[in-house]
Amino acid sequence: MTTQSQKAKVAVHKFSSCDGCQLAFINSISSVLKLIDYIDIVHFAEAGPYNPDVDVDIAFVEGSVATEEDIERIKDVRQKSKLLVSIGACATTGGLQALRNINDHQGWRNAIYAKPEFINDLEKTTPIAEYVRVDHELWGCPVDSKQLFKSVQYWLLNTKPDIEYDSVCTECKRKQNTCVMVTNNQACMGPVTRAGCNALCPSHHRGCYGCYGPADFNNTESLAQQFSAMGINNSDIANQFLGINNHANTFLKTGLKFKDKS
Repeated sequence: MTTQSQKAKVAVHKFSSCDGCQLAFINSISSVLKLIDYIDIVHFAEAGPYNPDVDVDIAFVEGSVATEEDIERIKDVRQKSKLLVSIGACATTGGLQALRNINDHQGWRNAIYAKPEFINDLEKTTPIAEYVRVDHELWGCPVDSKQLFKSVQYWLLNTKPDIEYDSVCTECKRKQNTCVMVTNNQACMGPVTRAGCNALCPSHHRGCYGCYGPADFNNTESLAQQFSAMGINNSDIANQFLGINNHANTFLKTGLKFKDKS
């Protein structure tokens, strides 16, 4: 049995986000407890332990970089971590808040806040990898609890996690789901979205939202043209791509193209 001094130190840090990925971590705690002889969670403010400045073996980071303070903090986290893992859409692509990058951020801020001059934020919100080296990314909104557990296991063995790289369509096929695009004429991001959610939305007869970001091999332009052939207008096509993972390169490029047409 591994002694306390030999345990891998794990930290979970939060940046600009909704906390959903931290909750996914908490939801997987029964699985993580199986590794209690091998890991020691030394910082996880939402779950209890608070020690943000501690040196760790593995740092999981949720959320995007949205302020000058965030930039300094993520650099500090990187320096104090042997392995840094960004978890969820906000950390990997900027998340929903990255929509401000392609809109009138200053105008929104002035309209919402009585004294916008006191709001100290960046013009753009960006993924963690924009500022520091990230050793691995776990996609999703939120990230899948099983992925977190498997990731800890793999890193303890000094190997890379076994992560899905196919599209959501492959998960639908495995579950023998009926295609919502074919049968219901619904827009579905499944053909271009990374697998990992076990086809959650299509399994409930709803098109995929693209929560897990772009699959490794995707043709967003072709899917957008298919949406158009289905009678979906340009504005709605743009919204399909400019959603949860709007800052992902292929989604952003296609989304902006159809936004400009609307």
